[in-house]
Amino acid sequence: MVVTRGPGHTNELLNHKFTELFCYTIEDVPDEASWWPLAYPDRAYREEIKAEWQRRVEKAASESKDIEPMEATVRCKDGSIRYIEFHFASSGDTNLVSFVDLTDRQQAELERRESEERFRLVANSAPVLIWMAGTDRQCNYFNQAWLEFTGRSIEAELGNGWAEGVHPEDVKSCLDTYTSAFDLRESFKMQYRLRRNDGEYRWLFDIGVPRFNPDGSFAGYIGSCIDITERKMAEDALASLSGRLIEAQEEERRRIARELHDDYNQRLAMMAIDIEKLGEDVGESSVASQRLHELFNRVSELGADLHSLSHSLHSSTLESLGLVAGVKAFCGEFAEKQGIQVGFAHENVPRGIPADAALCIFRIAQEALRNVKRHSGANRAEVRLEWSGERLHLSVSDRGRGFKPNKPSANSGIGIRSMEERLRLLGGQLELHSRPMGGTTIDAWLPFKIASQRAS
Repeated sequence: MVVTRGPGHTNELLNHKFTELFCYTIEDVPDEASWWPLAYPDRAYREEIKAEWQRRVEKAASESKDIEPMEATVRCKDGSIRYIEFHFASSGDTNLVSFVDLTDRQQAELERRESEERFRLVANSAPVLIWMAGTDRQCNYFNQAWLEFTGRSIEAELGNGWAEGVHPEDVKSCLDTYTSAFDLRESFKMQYRLRRNDGEYRWLFDIGVPRFNPDGSFAGYIGSCIDITERKMAEDALASLSGRLIEAQEEERRRIARELHDDYNQRLAMMAIDIEKLGEDVGESSVASQRLHELFNRVSELGADLHSLSHSLHSSTLESLGLVAGVKAFCGEFAEKQGIQVGFAHENVPRGIPADAALCIFRIAQEALRNVKRHSGANRAEVRLEWSGERLHLSVSDRGRGFKPNKPSANSGIGIRSMEERLRLLGGQLELHSRPMGGTTIDAWLPFKIASQRAS
């Protein structure tokens, strides 16, 4: 605080805080002058500050208001510079000037601006698209790479303007993902198509993370995007190839099943009949008759095995009676042939399940039960089929030796991968739960729409 009096602004009082802040004392100020020359050694700047002060004094007098505060830099006695906010009060010919030291705040602001400038320099040089949003969810920054990609101005992209370039089919899911993550202040990842400056829509992979101030308060989001169009095209091509391979595999299974059933099995049946007749001609008492009887049994067993193999390759029960009957029949056949108990249950499974969905779930049930036999060491498995929330759910579980899911058995082959690929092609999902000596559960989820909700 400084108290001055008279037209010459003669200093009469400098309080302790003043001398502590600026190091000047009343003895440092010439009797005939104020402390202005000490605080502002640069004459031009000093006159600028004095003129601004005088302007505010005159404005306050004409409007009968208090003098507006002003900010300026002040030179201390030790030569350092501080940034000060001045507050004025007058009483007659006496002026009271108080100070608020804003140096730390000013320094923090300068550092913030420098940090932002460094960020913008790095962001504009980065080969990825970068955006930022404030606490109001409105985007307030896009780097140069984003603007060059879209061919739009920063003004056009700010706020929610960027969404104008998102493909119409992706806008809702894109904004829903963004809004949900924003409300929870969680990181998010999403893919959407954004219109490039040449009018072509390109697939972007966008990662957004929340930002926080040094005091822990929420500051908004920052995100980065990369163009994954080529990768998406490769994935689509791979998915198409996988689909064709699976379809070719199924067609080959149907062909082999037909040949086994209609050709080889029939030929074995005829051979069994011929052997049986030959045995009757030879007579029952001879050694040859016993050998023929044994041969007849072996041929009959071989025919039964071929019939079972044909049925596993292509289930006529699945095709004619539907998924529930098909899975149930397979569970019974598998239990009888492999010597393990298989419990089967179903609930609310609708009729009219698409053929590709039914075949997908049936194949997963087959592979899962085979894995139980091959790897679990369990003598029982549980199979459950249910309809829940417009999703078909298949669960196959056992209480065998289990394994660490992130370290599957070296003998597991491509079974799990095959299940995942079948589900992926139809928009489904596979979940694997297991622990050493704690058993294994495989959950397959397959969403689809059906015309009828009648349960089977």
